[in-house]
Amino acid sequence: VVIAEIGVNHNGSLDKAIELVAAAADAGADLVKFQTFRADKLVTPSARQAAYQQRNLGSSGNDGQLAMLRALELDDDAHLTIAAHAKRRGVGFLSTPFDPDSTDFLIDRMGLDQIKVGSSAMTNAPHLLHLARRGVSVILSTGMATMDEVKRALGCLALGYIGGENPGPDAFLAALDSPEGQDALRRKVLMLHCTSNYPAPFPEINLAVMDTYARLFPCRIGFSDHSEGIFVAVAAVARGAVMIEKHFTLDRTLPGPDHRASIEPAAFAEMVRGIREVEQA
Repeated sequence: VVIAEIGVNHNGSLDKAIELVAAAADAGADLVKFQTFRADKLVTPSARQAAYQQRNLGSSGNDGQLAMLRALELDDDAHLTIAAHAKRRGVGFLSTPFDPDSTDFLIDRMGLDQIKVGSSAMTNAPHLLHLARRGVSVILSTGMATMDEVKRALGCLALGYIGGENPGPDAFLAALDSPEGQDALRRKVLMLHCTSNYPAPFPEINLAVMDTYARLFPCRIGFSDHSEGIFVAVAAVARGAVMIEKHFTLDRTLPGPDHRASIEPAAFAEMVRGIREVEQA
């Protein structure tokens, strides 16, 4: 499965979002992924931009996260319009929610049965429990995490899936080790190895982490790629990744926090072609 991670590369424009969906479909993506949030619920007025955002936006960070994210929001109607267009183009719609209301909107209003959890939220136990208790499948990115944090996140999901009570570190690990929890994770969770650097230097990617995950956990394993170019993503498939996520843009020179760490349609199509050939091989 190949995900075109559109994220916020629409720059807050519904027309641009629809154009990105069409381009991703033409390039061979299976899924298009967006981000669902309300800036006022996500960050405080004093939150500064990350260093890579400052570099990509040419700012000092003094404008802050809040102003940047407000300009990148898509409202509910825009989400529904984009999902309908994706369906017409034959690609699935996926999103990453960042607050409880956004989560429930994606599940209840949009009917999603699969939710992407970004690396920044994988230590957010209430968020993970809520998703598992709603019964949706989870794609879990694991950038920046220690192995103990990965175990706790999976245990938290397992506890939610099996209806466990009294959440906490001990309960999470017990659920992770239980036959019922293992079965739930096998059916419901796909883990993405990820290096949270934009772009990720090649020596920091360490694709062998996927081997470790496959040995330790019952989940399916994939790769969320922040490297430049397409070769690491294709190599990840050869190493066993069943899902690839790659940031997608129409133009890497556009203003915005993620365009420079994304690839354009021609490169994305070449990546998909390489992945399909490696799958056959």
